[in-house]
Amino acid sequence: MTPRPRKPSDESAAPTPPATPAGPGAASGKSPKAAKPAKRARSAKKAAAKAPAPVTAPSATAPPVTAPPSTEPPVTESPVGEGDRARLLSGTHHDPHGVLGAHSVPGGTAFRALRPYAKAVAVVADGLRAELRDDGDGFFSAVLPLRAVPADYRLHVTYEEAELEIHDAYSFLPSLGEFDLHLIGEGRHEELWKALGARPMTHRGATGTRFTVWAPNAQGVRVVGGFNFWDGTGFPMRSLGGSGVWELFVPSVGEGELYKFEITRPDGSTTQRADPLARRTEAPPANSSVVHESHHEWHDREWLARRGDLPVHQAPFSVYEVHLASWRPGLTYRQLAEQLPAYVSDLGFTHVELMPVAEHPFGGSWGYQVTGFYAPTARLGTPDDFKFLVDALHRAGIGVLMDWVPAHFPRDDWALAEFDGRTLYEHEDPARSAHPDWGTLEFDYGRKEVRNFLVANASYWCEEFHIDGLRVDAVASMLYLDYSREDGEWTPNAHGGRENLDAVSFLQEMNATVYRRSPGVVTIAEESTAWDGVTRATHHQGPGGFGGLGFGLKWNMGWMHDSLDYVAKEPVHRKYHHNEMTFSMVYAYSENYVLPISHDEVVHGKQSLVSKMPGDWWQQRANERAYLGFMWAHPGKQLLFMGQEFAQGAEWSEGHGPDWWLLDPAYGAEPDHRGVRDLVRELNTVYRREGALWQRDTDPGGFAWVDGDAAEDNVFAFLRCPAQNTAGSDGRPLLAVSHFSPVVRHGYRLGVPDEFAAWQEVLNTDEARYGGGDVTNPDPLKPEPVASHGRPASLRLTLPPLATVWLRPA
Repeated sequence: MTPRPRKPSDESAAPTPPATPAGPGAASGKSPKAAKPAKRARSAKKAAAKAPAPVTAPSATAPPVTAPPSTEPPVTESPVGEGDRARLLSGTHHDPHGVLGAHSVPGGTAFRALRPYAKAVAVVADGLRAELRDDGDGFFSAVLPLRAVPADYRLHVTYEEAELEIHDAYSFLPSLGEFDLHLIGEGRHEELWKALGARPMTHRGATGTRFTVWAPNAQGVRVVGGFNFWDGTGFPMRSLGGSGVWELFVPSVGEGELYKFEITRPDGSTTQRADPLARRTEAPPANSSVVHESHHEWHDREWLARRGDLPVHQAPFSVYEVHLASWRPGLTYRQLAEQLPAYVSDLGFTHVELMPVAEHPFGGSWGYQVTGFYAPTARLGTPDDFKFLVDALHRAGIGVLMDWVPAHFPRDDWALAEFDGRTLYEHEDPARSAHPDWGTLEFDYGRKEVRNFLVANASYWCEEFHIDGLRVDAVASMLYLDYSREDGEWTPNAHGGRENLDAVSFLQEMNATVYRRSPGVVTIAEESTAWDGVTRATHHQGPGGFGGLGFGLKWNMGWMHDSLDYVAKEPVHRKYHHNEMTFSMVYAYSENYVLPISHDEVVHGKQSLVSKMPGDWWQQRANERAYLGFMWAHPGKQLLFMGQEFAQGAEWSEGHGPDWWLLDPAYGAEPDHRGVRDLVRELNTVYRREGALWQRDTDPGGFAWVDGDAAEDNVFAFLRCPAQNTAGSDGRPLLAVSHFSPVVRHGYRLGVPDEFAAWQEVLNTDEARYGGGDVTNPDPLKPEPVASHGRPASLRLTLPPLATVWLRPA
């Protein structure tokens, strides 16, 4: 037999095989509960006796062994030493492969195995079979008179009522390469999900799963799961040098198996933790990780090839925000793929923003307390099911954004909090780690491995799931050391300031990495302060001394608060708040903005959009229509939360989602709600057609006030100007006029450019088909040579009550 070297420095990588079937734990719907040792031993012994474990792919269950090899060589003893024995049994051994498995010793080759509850263990190799001595506590050993370690051998294990033949997990060299470990140590592994976690693969000819986890403070780590009946005694992992990474390749374990990591903490106690890099999880409230391998075949090559043709700030961009679990309650990812793309496409939105996507404990939430950063929530299906939904949206011409939450994580004792017994993902300073508002923990952005975990996570969603954009939650809470903290509750940075320099550096690295690796993807900051340079390039330093954060877009929270405050006023009082609608233009070009009417503004007592409006039901709907017309014409991109597109009166409910019954023709007021939805469709249609509304959103030359001071009339009139000499642009501007008074104004004069012979109404939110009074300007309007608003010509038009009108040169 050929000797098999076992130097610690020798490592190899192997290609990923086709998936192996699920093992005996895959069907379990619940996570294991802790049990007393004796009880656990009895249950595991009973289970082992009844259900033989898998042997090799493709069969998950070993066939009965019908005949032993014909030759049994003489054996001598080679028990595990008392020190190693104690550490293995207590789960504190750093190098189980140095003790277990096959090793050259004087007189032959020593074989040692740890198989709790087994009655007998034999070695089978090259037609030879030798029984190992039972050393007690699940240890078996022998020295065989072999001059070299067999290149391939198996263990024949006999339980009380079952027998199985398996590869020895401790006969394999590490399947994680030195380069991977180097990148992890440097905090620069941009494909971290391919190195850590559970990865089905073929390693030295054996199919199985490689388990790896970063736990530098652990005394020992064992992998537990359905394949070992949640007893990790026989499955200790090895520590790979000073990397903090623990690894074990387990033969015959395949796709669908449940697992966790059993960690022995520095104080000697143990904890079972879900895999931080798990790519699939059980459906909550169960919380085990699931071995996963993707089989989805993508059909969106054409979409990916053209999505970056136009920079996002120069392209049409209107977003329909969707809470996935409640949009149509009860639908799976694949069922959503049959309905959501058609609905969004019909309304003309360019993108959807999906929330929540990453796994989280409470399904009725927005999903901002993430416990599975690399796993789509299992409530609606598998990761491949989620890919199917994204694929369907892309094939319908719709971009996919998702909420991404790198600001904090919850304290659940099976997730990231004090993962290996000490602060690891959270900051070591309790004042820095505890989030004052949400009862969660903040990431330690100064620790390179933590930054790597998050930066790679951003790339993971874009590359593995073809996500087109990340809306990054709670950026302000990351940027400021004194966020929601009083004096004395925070420590200044090295320069005496309140900026979190580690968070700034992390956001810059994340954005630079995502834009480099995934062309056409956009990152969007939910940032509620006046931080300078959120959407400035990272290499461009601003007046504050910081480089830009590198985001593509930023939510305009100021516009949202000011404009909603204005329209919530009775029309008679609006003239005193006129500046709340015009102030946004003072800073409109300081960042690349999105105008968000998001989930945050229509729940928790804030009322739905239409219910914020004053007046009777007709006036409320008219106000909403006028407001949406103003929003779609204002510089910036648009975002609207589900239900607001058809004037839902109630707040969102996680239990039943949008009130779709309002659109049932049998409902008497159905035309009122359908009219608002028809308007949203028309807004998107005209918006996408008129380059003036989006080509120069970030260019001051793309906007000009006609009349921004008509406070007594509650009128706002402005021109949107397209890019010149651009394909698809005829160079014609668009005139937007919003009138927030409940009266008709006839012959209202507005100055316009004099080079156009006539202007035609292209949208009017008061049309009867939208539920309005049908006060329109049906005929082309010819400018008069009467100077007005600083222009030599002017139009006289009719302003409908509580309405927005768009006109363009005929």
